[in-house]
Amino acid sequence: MSQELREKIVAALKTCYDPEIPIDIWELGLIYDIAIAESNDVTLTMTLTTPHCPAAEILPADVEQKVSAVEGVASVKVDITWEPAWTPQMMSEAARLELNL
Repeated sequence: MSQELREKIVAALKTCYDPEIPIDIWELGLIYDIAIAESNDVTLTMTLTTPHCPAAEILPADVEQKVSAVEGVASVKVDITWEPAWTPQMMSEAARLELNL
């Protein structure tokens, strides 16, 4: 896996925001895995804050669009999972500080 490509993908993910929380999805801990095949096909495993998240329709599409635009990415597949369930403890320390948690 190309570390440089992974870093570009993470940078793209940091431009995606949950519309209800003013923190990007990377810092929120919504991205569980980034798998990059030798062909540079990318599979992202992510979750949402709740199964009833209002962003459930738009956020995965936003992620797919932004990661697809990363130079070197051949294709993107976004898999949504609910296991393990997201909790505020999955947020980065910076995100927790910003939300006063």
